[in-house]
Amino acid sequence: MEANFWHQKWERGEIAFHQSEANPFLVAHVQQLQLPQASRVFLPLCGKTLDFAWLLTNGYQVVGAELSAIAIKELFDDLGLTPTITTAGKMHHYHAENIDIFVGDIFDLSAEMLGTVNAIYDRAALVALPADLRKQYTAHLLDISNTAAQLLITFIYDQTQMDGPPFSINEAEVNHHYAASYQIERLENKALEGGLKGVATIENVWLLQKTH
Repeated sequence: MEANFWHQKWERGEIAFHQSEANPFLVAHVQQLQLPQASRVFLPLCGKTLDFAWLLTNGYQVVGAELSAIAIKELFDDLGLTPTITTAGKMHHYHAENIDIFVGDIFDLSAEMLGTVNAIYDRAALVALPADLRKQYTAHLLDISNTAAQLLITFIYDQTQMDGPPFSINEAEVNHHYAASYQIERLENKALEGGLKGVATIENVWLLQKTH
């Protein structure tokens, strides 16, 4: 899946995947990450999610990575903030108080650019990537985050009825990508009201904690 696919979606406003409020799974389960006040939370492939506002309001620092500059401009407009914008390697770094977002290809984001993160909240990244990129993405995420704990949300549905994104990712695949590095616990699974494009869908919430 080429970057142009997502650029065109944002340009055309085809963003049905954008939620109009903070994700209830984040609200319900963020405490499972056991984060101290002012911890830094990384949201990969973040779009203009309202989860940023919720995390900021609840005392966290947030850092994101996103391909679309349109999405990030809209995010800062929604937050009522004017970021400073600088170049960081092949990416652009948008910064305001307690918020850093890197715009560009996430595979160009290095550990040095990202800085220390205390946790990852992956609501929209793993599920957005086709199978041939998910292994590369998960390895990269572990590398740049120093295997930070994760709150991960995935979907399961019949991909013969609909193809992604978001893609269907089952428990076996979560384990395939992460079991060597994390203790994995499913916190919740729930039928998605209305499904995805009318296809019956289950959402799973996973807690991934670094093994010692």
